Amino acid sequence: MPTKVTRDSYHHGDLANALTQAAINLASSGGPEAVVLREAARQVGVSATAAYRYFESRAELIHAVKERALAELAARMNAELDRGKTLPDPVAEALRRLRALGRGYVNFALEEPGLFRTAFSHGDAMGEKDAELDPMNTTPFQMLVETLDGLVEQGVLAPDRRPLLELAAWSTVHGVADLVLNGPLRRAPAEMKEAAIERALDLVIDGLAAR
Repeated sequence: MPTKVTRDSYHHGDLANALTQAAINLASSGGPEAVVLREAARQVGVSATAAYRYFESRAELIHAVKERALAELAARMNAELDRGKTLPDPVAEALRRLRALGRGYVNFALEEPGLFRTAFSHGDAMGEKDAELDPMNTTPFQMLVETLDGLVEQGVLAPDRRPLLELAAWSTVHGVADLVLNGPLRRAPAEMKEAAIERALDLVIDGLAAR
């Protein structure tokens, strides 16, 4: 969760973290467009010149926010995994884990829309450093990959069906989250939004479990 940052909230030599936390607060409230280095410096209580010693550009600051946002996304996915009861049947447990990852992903999107948008933002302003942050090398994506590999090990998925399924599952879950946040479903009643999310998760689970 974003926390308030003041000049007294960081120790000497820890200005980079303080600026990053301020930028996280900005992203949380306004998405990637709100992340401005001068504003982060103002919130911390230092000059823009001091801030530029740690972040040479806005792109570098957004990159730092993205890393933190993706780490928080992974934490939410893990929390959803831990919230459910482990099932004794290994196949049922593997499918439970997959659904929990999807639910944790969507929950993060709905509860932290600004950070969610920032985590997956892109564009010319992001810079070369941001291009190094490949979503497919991040912890949330690797959690999905490992879970799908577990379905192969449990015999739920035939090995020849496994290639690129992580992209299909990710696209489905990310897509419904984006529709609820930014698309036509943003104005839908709460029960319709929830039904759409559950059906998307069903689509992933049922499609993978089909023999």
